[in-house]
Amino acid sequence: MSEKPADSTDTAASTSSGSSSTSAGLPLPYADRPIASAPGHWVLARAGKRVLRPGGAALSTAMLGHARLAGADVVELAPGLGRTAAEIVKDHPASYTAIDRDPDAARRVAAVVGDLGTVRQGEAADTGLDEASADVVVGEAMLTMQGDKGKAAIVAEAARVLRPGGRYAIHELGVTPDDIDEEYYTELRRDLARSIHVNARPMTAAAWKELMENAGLVVDWVDTAPMALLKVGRNIRDEGLGGFLRIARNVAADKALRRRVQEMAATFKRYEKDMVGIALVAHKPES
Repeated sequence: MSEKPADSTDTAASTSSGSSSTSAGLPLPYADRPIASAPGHWVLARAGKRVLRPGGAALSTAMLGHARLAGADVVELAPGLGRTAAEIVKDHPASYTAIDRDPDAARRVAAVVGDLGTVRQGEAADTGLDEASADVVVGEAMLTMQGDKGKAAIVAEAARVLRPGGRYAIHELGVTPDDIDEEYYTELRRDLARSIHVNARPMTAAAWKELMENAGLVVDWVDTAPMALLKVGRNIRDEGLGGFLRIARNVAADKALRRRVQEMAATFKRYEKDMVGIALVAHKPES
């Protein structure tokens, strides 16, 4: 992959790939912020949740399959806890490079991928990577957290980094239907932002597709799954029974944590028919 950007740092790790225990002792991002004000996804991580994607692990797996990772130079933007990073390196890419602005997240991902990848602290909209240096760019649950300009800048950067024929795979939060009432949509976004303490801006399937196309990409595959991030069944499937029980114990034992999880669960329940996890894979045309 490309030269190290001047304003970023490479993080090395000596641990083996894919081992969750290697990162277990490292601090989580926003660990120093009170639970009452921390971003919702990092609150759930404090509870012990490891799959933080709106459509769940199954939608991520389907997306990665369509991205065709084997033998590819892969870049992941904002890899978070490294759960998807572990799945990517299992597919034997030619190289794996992660870009995350948060130093704690970068260290955790480095511990997960070990010597099978490189983790750099930097910005998704300005990675510092060489033009046309990647076959696949992956990003999950990160564009949703950006405004319109931020979304466009990150997608443009992904398109710049991709080689012709390369694939951009995203898994984000969607709203449905495409013709959702604008006033209701504004109310949904407001309530969601208040609940998760992030100015999240989910979009319709049509808007996500348009975002890709505006960057010159061609959408090849789209799929959705229920936004069941806090549903019992989804958590047992994604985290395993032991993981689900660990999360339940942690939430029950911490009053502040329990209050935040209940607030988020109530918002997700209120809009469960309007929100979905959505994944897209698009390619960069040859010319």
